[in-house]
This record gives sequence, structure tokens and C-alpha cells, in this order.
Amino acid sequence: MSAPPGPTPAPSATPTRPVPAPTPAPERPAHRDANVLRWLGAYTASMVGDSVYYMALSWAAVRSGSPAQAGFVLAAASVPRALLMLGGGVIADRFGPRRVVIGGDAVRCAVILGVALALLFTTPALWMLLAVALVFGAVDALFLPAVGALPPRITAPGQLARVQGMRGLAQRVAGVTGAPLGGFAVALGGSPAAFAVAGALFAVSLPLLLAVRMRPGPAKDPADGHADLGAWGELRDGLRYLRRHRVLAPLMATVAVGELGFVGPLNIGLTLLVQERGWGADGMGWILASFGTGAGLSALLLTVRGRIPRAGLVMPLFLCGGAVCVAAMGYVPSIPYAVAAGALIGLLAGLSGALAWAILQTACDPAYLGRVTSVSTLVTLGIAPLCYPLVGAAVGLWGAGPVFLACAAVCAAGGVIGLGPKTLRRAELPK
Repeated sequence: MSAPPGPTPAPSATPTRPVPAPTPAPERPAHRDANVLRWLGAYTASMVGDSVYYMALSWAAVRSGSPAQAGFVLAAASVPRALLMLGGGVIADRFGPRRVVIGGDAVRCAVILGVALALLFTTPALWMLLAVALVFGAVDALFLPAVGALPPRITAPGQLARVQGMRGLAQRVAGVTGAPLGGFAVALGGSPAAFAVAGALFAVSLPLLLAVRMRPGPAKDPADGHADLGAWGELRDGLRYLRRHRVLAPLMATVAVGELGFVGPLNIGLTLLVQERGWGADGMGWILASFGTGAGLSALLLTVRGRIPRAGLVMPLFLCGGAVCVAAMGYVPSIPYAVAAGALIGLLAGLSGALAWAILQTACDPAYLGRVTSVSTLVTLGIAPLCYPLVGAAVGLWGAGPVFLACAAVCAAGGVIGLGPKTLRRAELPK
């Protein structure tokens, strides 16, 4: 008979070593990410194309009518842009920012190349230029919210400040190269050549945009009650979300008030200040160059550094610092001091604006980003410029110094608004 089986051996008392959790891969810096660089190339080409287009449009309008008629043509784009901007945010959220951006550039490319072809056979008529301006304004109303909503879909959250810096550099490149390129094209082949160059730049941006890979967007659940709101319902829902958000609501108020005090002195006010002091076109050029240099340095700083700690606190402090420099600009005794003030304004305002955009894109629910971006864009590009006539009239009555001081107070009030709520002061950008 075989022996009975022995006792079952006891399990070992030695604990098994836990399997370590996989270490998440570090984020790829945006300036080394080929996907972000493709987007940057497309955005830069589109921005330069915008500058060349406005140069070509203004040249053709001046040559085709009176100064008043030319001004009417150039201002026409602002009407559909302001009226349709909030709707553009709804469309960006509903269809995705990538589709809207690609469609916008495609329409602009087709329209501008069509105008260039038409001008080879006929002289530019005011009605034609007015139609082009209105189409561009309507496309901008869709394009701009989508452009603002795109960065969180192409890079990691920790890279959003760096992407804003890269976006600022692209804007500086467009500002420096667009007008000279447009002027060279006009000198070489008149308005048709300038419009053709603008259309070619929009065409260059299209394949780059098509090659950009997108992160997954927010899932849309039909059961959440938002699928059947309709366009107006989605717009009201987005505005309600913004109004109730504990970070975005004070951030939007900060941006709105700060921009209202900033754009008047730095656009119409600076021209009147230079004229009042007798500094001439050279002085104006030096001040504008210093402002552009400061803004470029702010963009470069964010591109290299990638993140500024305590962004919610630093952003309104930079805005208040820029307001102090705006006030100083109105009372500086000579051009060198004005150049220094302009550089500081560009640096501080550039940092404040880029941080505000990065906080907005970080704090906002992706499902609402297009609509929130449309409100911010409407405030900065649609409402704030309405103060130009008021600033010009005030300078004529009281001189540049008191007006710069009053505008600086408004700008500083925006910074104070941002420093008030604890939720915004403690807002951080992801590491």
C-alpha cells in the first residue's frame, strides 16, 4: 500500500514585493514637439498672411476711393467680427476647433486668391473690397475662438504657458515681417501681387494644419441634457458657465478692465503723445520698436521657461506694473525715457496677457473652451477698441499726460480685480 500523502506545505511567509507603478513619461517640451511646431508654422504663416492682406486691402482701398471711403472699408470687418464672435465660440465647441481653423484658412485662401485673379483683369472697386472685408470679418468671428481653443488639444496641460509664449513670438514675427512683405509685393506687382502673396501664405498653413494631431476632445453624452440645446441654448449655457466659474469669472473681468485701460494709450494715445511732444516719426518708431522688443522678450521668456509659479497672483501684479509704466509714459521728458517705458510695458503686458490665456485654457472645461475663448476675444478685439474715439477726444481737451494717467488707473483697476478673489490668486499652471 502506498504511503499517505504528506501534509500540504504552508505558504511562504515572505511577502511578495509590490510591483512598482509605472512612472509616467515626462511631458515633451512644446518647443521640441513636432506636432506643436507644425501648428506653430501654420499659425505663423496665417498671421503673416493676415498682415499682408491688411496691407493689400488698405493700399487698394486708398487707391480706389477717398480717405473716408478707405477708412470705411477697413473698418467694415469689425462689424461681422463683433456680431458673430460669440456664435463662433459655439461652433468651435460643437464641431471642434481644428475643423473650424482649417475651414477658416481655406475660405480665406480661396477668397484672397480669387480677388488677386480678378484684379489682374479689372481695377479694384470699392464694392469688391468692401465685400472682401465683410467676408474676412465673418470668417475671423469663427476663426479666432477656434484658434484660442486649439492649444489644449495639441499639447499637455503643463506646456500651455510655453505654447502661449510661442504664439506671442509668432505674432511678433508677423508684425515685423508682414507689412514689409506686403509693401514689397505692392511695389513689385501692385495690389494683385500683394493679395496673391497673402493667399499663398494661407495656402501654406493648410497642409501644416492638416498634419497636426489632436488630443481626444470632450465626450458628448446625449443624456446630459446639452445635446438638444440648440445654438442659442449652447451660447446661454456657456455664458452661464463662465459667470458661475470661480476662476474664470474674475479672470475675465480682469482681462476686460485691464484691456480697456491699456489699448487706448498704446494705440491712438501714443500717436497723439508723440505729436504733442514733437518727437517726430523717428521717436514714434523707436517707442514702437521698444514695445515690440519687450513683448518679444516676454514671449521668449515663457517659451524657454515654460511655467511661472503662482500664475494667478503674478498675472495681475504684472498688469499693475504695466499700468504704472503707462502712467509714466504720459509724463516722460524725452524719447529715451519713453523707449524704456515702452519696453517695460511690452514685457509686463505681454507676460500678463500670456499668463491670463494659459490660466483660462487650464481652468476651463474643454467642452466650454470655444465659448469662453470667444468672450475673451470679443472683449479684447471687439469692445476695448471702442475707447479709441474717447481717448482721442480726451487728449485733445486735456493733453496726453492726464489721459495716460486716467487710462493707467483703469488698467490698474483690472489688476486689483484680479488680486481680490482667493480662487484666482491661488490658480496655478500644471507642472
